Amino acid sequence: MQQEQLKAAYTHCRGVTQRSSKTFYWGSLFLPPPKRHAVWVIYAFCRVVDDIVDELDLPGSPRIGHLSGSVSPERELDHWREALIRLYQRGYADPSDHIQFAWGEMLKSYDVPLEPALELLQGVAMDLTINRYDSFEELYLYCYRVAGTVGLLTSPIFGFNDQAALEHAVDLGIALQLTNILRDVGEDSARNRIYLPQKELQRFEYSEADLFGGVINDSFRELVRFQMERAEEYYLRAQPGISLLSSDCRLAIRLSSALYRGILDRIRLNNYNVFTKRASVPLKNKLAAASQYWFIQQVESMGERMMNPYHSQL
Repeated sequence: MQQEQLKAAYTHCRGVTQRSSKTFYWGSLFLPPPKRHAVWVIYAFCRVVDDIVDELDLPGSPRIGHLSGSVSPERELDHWREALIRLYQRGYADPSDHIQFAWGEMLKSYDVPLEPALELLQGVAMDLTINRYDSFEELYLYCYRVAGTVGLLTSPIFGFNDQAALEHAVDLGIALQLTNILRDVGEDSARNRIYLPQKELQRFEYSEADLFGGVINDSFRELVRFQMERAEEYYLRAQPGISLLSSDCRLAIRLSSALYRGILDRIRLNNYNVFTKRASVPLKNKLAAASQYWFIQQVESMGERMMNPYHSQL
């Protein structure tokens, strides 16, 4: 019975991941099955708690949180906080909740920490009270909480041989969130949210009125290019951390990172139209990237075997 319940829980988490992020889901398929299942649990948790807040801003949207629609988003987030603390302290997961149940099973195999999950809930809650960020320093805290923490949650699943991997994992999370922010400028403006720092809007002489009007001019292109350069810097910072991960996860992380960076290229190809065109990486590009990074993985593995001919026996 428990195996059937676990299968249903992982199937649910997989479905949430596949529907919500084709890029993340595609990369996860290159992980070994147990690790793949575990990262689906992490992603499903992130998606569901984020939707608690996002759907609040869209009239007529159905609520998909654990509690009824009459419960406030603050209470729903508190529910998740309490559920996670209870799970870590007492080992109890609500068997009727697929994500909680799968998370409890995940902890039997991977030492996923509690604190980053609680920080992620803090980040999601920021969207309830903050819809503008004056500077990048302020925005960084938000990005760390909603995305850098995901790197800290998934690193024990991937496995790493140096604590420095955690810093690089946070950098990758920041890069991914900055990419999300650029891709979703139009969607966020519909919710009266602007994640582009106010000081940088002023620096490039691009007004909120322009943004809400979907104006794409030279000022906007320069503003977006500046944001892209920052995101690229974080992608570069993250790269050394991949070699610190277990070899069976490097391909998936390299591929996911490359595909997300590809979203920036698609924004350029769309002539910086992030208001009416959603930047996404075509399947042919994903297949080409998978082939390229698979080859890199083989070369890297060959080099490791040459450095340690007894590696496979250890």
